[in-house]
Amino acid sequence: MAFRIIVRDKDESVRWYTELLGFEIKEQWGPAFAILSKGNDELWVSGPQTSAAKPMPDGRQPEPGGWNRLVVQVDDLDSTIESLKEHGATFRNEPISGPGGRQVLVDDPSGNPVEVFESR
Repeated sequence: MAFRIIVRDKDESVRWYTELLGFEIKEQWGPAFAILSKGNDELWVSGPQTSAAKPMPDGRQPEPGGWNRLVVQVDDLDSTIESLKEHGATFRNEPISGPGGRQVLVDDPSGNPVEVFESR
């Protein structure tokens, strides 16, 4: 499965996802686009110069943010949160627990929400 996110700065976002959440760079095309991978999943990182960021026919402009989110599974939520905090990450909430595990929402450098999830 692939998931595309619109970002303000491709290089900053690639660093954030690789250094803090364990993604690997699969491909990079110029200064505006990269494909990252984690397991069998791909994250397509699209900067403002990519076709994905062009205005829609009705004038709406694709931009970072919103509430749809990428879910990144981790083995240790608490240590991941500490690492993210050390790098100045902005959290939308405190960790919460549910029937499947624990999660927290953190904004990537462009303001896209990422759910960091630890299963039971």
